Amino acid sequence: MNDFVGIGGLIVLALTIWAIVGTVSSGASTGKKVFWILFVLILPIIGFICWLLFGPRGAKA
Repeated sequence: MNDFVGIGGLIVLALTIWAIVGTVSSGASTGKKVFWILFVLILPIIGFICWLLFGPRGAKA
């Protein structure tokens, strides 16, 4: 049971880092970037889902 909790935590950490990197690399204003980063850090799972649906998109290559 504890193994699954550890794996779940690693998945949430990876998704949070992905959201932060995507926000920093987006073309959004600084205020919006700070808002989304704080939102994802304070509420990791709900924040990630909201960021995925409504957040700024990363810069196109």
